[in-house]
Amino acid sequence: MTAMASRTARSASKDSRRRLVVIGNGMAGARAVEEILARGGGAQHRITMFGDEPYGNYNRIMLSHVLSGDEDAGDIFLNSLAWYQENNITLHAGIRVERIDRFAKLVFSDDGRATPYDVLIIATGSRSFMPAVDGLYTAGGLLRPGIFAFRTIDDTQNMVAYAQQDHHHRAVVIGGGLLGLEAARGLQSHGIDVEVVHSGGHLLNTQMGPDGGAVLRRSVEALGIKVHTNSRTTAILGTDKVQGVQLRDKPDIACDMVVVAAGIRPNVDVAVTSGLPVERAIVVDDQMRVPDEDEIYAVGECVQHRGEVYGLVVPVWEQAAVLADHVTGADPSSAYLGSRTATKLKVAGVDVASMGLQAPERDTDEHVVFSEPSRGVFKSIVIRDSKIVGATLLGDSRKVAYLTQAFDRGLPLPEERVSLLFDIGGPGEEAAVAELDADAQICNCNGVSKKAIVETVKGGCNTVAGVMDATRAGKGCGSCKLLVRQVVEWAADGSVAEDPTSAYYVPGVPLEKAALMKAIRQQGLRSVSAVFAALAPGGAEDAKSKMGLASLLKMMWADRYIDERDARFINDRVHANIQRDGTFSVVPQMKGGVTTPDQLRRIAHVADKYSVPMVKLTGGQRIDLLGIRKEDLPKVWADLDMPSGYAYGKSFRTVKTCVGKDFCRYGTGDSTKLGIEIESRFQGIESPAKLKLAVSGCPRNCAESLVKDVGVVAVDGGRWEIYIGGAAGAHIRKGDLLATVDSPETVKLLTGRFMQYYRERANWLERTYSFVPRVGIDHLRSVIVDDSEGLGAQLDAAMQASVDNYVDPWTERGDPFTPGQFRTSLPLEVLPQVPVR
Repeated sequence: MTAMASRTARSASKDSRRRLVVIGNGMAGARAVEEILARGGGAQHRITMFGDEPYGNYNRIMLSHVLSGDEDAGDIFLNSLAWYQENNITLHAGIRVERIDRFAKLVFSDDGRATPYDVLIIATGSRSFMPAVDGLYTAGGLLRPGIFAFRTIDDTQNMVAYAQQDHHHRAVVIGGGLLGLEAARGLQSHGIDVEVVHSGGHLLNTQMGPDGGAVLRRSVEALGIKVHTNSRTTAILGTDKVQGVQLRDKPDIACDMVVVAAGIRPNVDVAVTSGLPVERAIVVDDQMRVPDEDEIYAVGECVQHRGEVYGLVVPVWEQAAVLADHVTGADPSSAYLGSRTATKLKVAGVDVASMGLQAPERDTDEHVVFSEPSRGVFKSIVIRDSKIVGATLLGDSRKVAYLTQAFDRGLPLPEERVSLLFDIGGPGEEAAVAELDADAQICNCNGVSKKAIVETVKGGCNTVAGVMDATRAGKGCGSCKLLVRQVVEWAADGSVAEDPTSAYYVPGVPLEKAALMKAIRQQGLRSVSAVFAALAPGGAEDAKSKMGLASLLKMMWADRYIDERDARFINDRVHANIQRDGTFSVVPQMKGGVTTPDQLRRIAHVADKYSVPMVKLTGGQRIDLLGIRKEDLPKVWADLDMPSGYAYGKSFRTVKTCVGKDFCRYGTGDSTKLGIEIESRFQGIESPAKLKLAVSGCPRNCAESLVKDVGVVAVDGGRWEIYIGGAAGAHIRKGDLLATVDSPETVKLLTGRFMQYYRERANWLERTYSFVPRVGIDHLRSVIVDDSEGLGAQLDAAMQASVDNYVDPWTERGDPFTPGQFRTSLPLEVLPQVPVR
């Protein structure tokens, strides 16, 4: 033995703390350790943790966000490496425990290690259930290429990589539960056509009844996801690669990839091998102990308590608290008596809440139901003896806080049962928040109680974002964010401070726009990755910030901008607008709404050749070809031989015009000519949000100029009025008069100057109808028209640089088959690696 090893052995022998070993570093194992540490267990125990995966502890609920690209893989980790180090936890990551010797009190792992324990916690979780389907595995027992489970970070990243390959276009998801629907929606974001095959009679059949399932199906299919219920997969078709799935009693479905999300099964192998009691899962008592094993506990999805096996997060948090009470001796009377499960999640973007019974079971049960399928709304409440024993809310979860409390605590119910579903005489949200128990779960995903939020507020954190960061509330599926805000506001008694991050231009870089642009210029940062490396905390990249930064950098640097394709949204990567069903919309440019017979013939030819499902006239006076497959886009644009109309970008879109003075007897100005000139000059320029313009040839305003981002109206005397900040969509706003000018050239000058001022100062995704009233029309007139701050020449030059740098992505793109041009290109993120010790 070396001198150093001898010293280490002597040091360990002097450590009188008990040896606590945890098998499993997932959400249950890590939560149990967190609860133990919170009760002073770090002073009582030397903690060693084993985890199958070579990473730290992460939130599996967020894997669907990683799949869709909404989150980076590194952002879903719950405990950093520093957390293990700070709490003196020895972590063996990527090491599997194979056997427990209960008599010698040793655990044996697959790296040849024998680790002694005084207290043992088994938190092995669950694994994906793989149904008996022919063709699922290779001869070596591995999943065939193109077939994926959906359980781990590796599963998720492998799916992303496979979906991004050009020749993969269609996927089948086996399973119509929570994971299956999330997998389907996530794959859609990569331009994949998705079909869901579900053996049950309706979607989410463990959370809701057939009526709610029917409404959910309608909402899911409206997203472009085809659903097959009462369908069982019998085989995966194809030899060298996946070519489809075979269904029992139904036609085969062609596909390039298959995701199996058919449920989970407890991981009990180590318990079975070691002779521990296992039925459906590892049997535990009310103290979370394995029977007849005083020093062995189990927690999470791998346990069976009073005959129940839970696959939800809330029971795991409750079990972990009881286990910690007994391991530390903090509360020997603590007992886990089972959980009344209430699920509140977003499924494929749809709010879903479910608790207790799905439907009446007795003749005396009351059943209150509201269904509005066209809006994707379904509400069902089951009442027994004037108490709620079950509820389902789909598409509208505003009453979930009150209903959850009524379900958990048996609150008295209003005589008018309809007020349980709507705010007509029943408790409002503020009253419901006040009535919540201190221990009530606000965030199911991360197990955050009302008490934890209130204590955080009372401890001095008085911003909603700060509370969310401190407690993790709202950091899961996001369905609880409104309730989190309401609890924070209630706890702060109205003194909620404005979140400083709300002023950041993008969430991943802690700078307001002006400061961000100054730093970018001073440091010469010309790519998105360079901005993250220089200005983001720890140099961390943030997926939600990439698109905004790319737009800003292109506006600032013009031809010196370094384009990184992973910084673009899929629309910008393939230069078309993705639709609900994963196909794309192509809108060629028609300046001022003017076209030619030759263009129309080419559009008709393309529509016939590629079997375009819909040819639509748009509100911007163009023709939209809807339903084009991603792989056909290069050929479509080559056959059209027309510039892009930028119907997909956060950019200058189009200029709508009326007939003008040449044909219209009321026309006072040549609106068509001016509209074409404006669109020719500013086509495709990057912007914080889309820009829609219009030019009307007289005050009758047939081009609807007063409700555009920039609108121009010809008036008597050869003059033109310029309006800014109008809107006619979800928000209605008449534009403010910026100026009345004498020539079309001045119109183009002031239009460009205003748009450049807006580009440099507006927040990301802030439309002009918000920007103009925020900045003030008087200030804008002073700066844009009167040049009171001497910025005119600078704004004009910056706009000219963007105009000079314009390249149409289709007609001047060079080789249309440049690798990666027509596939999504989100790179696999480098995950935080946890060294094995």
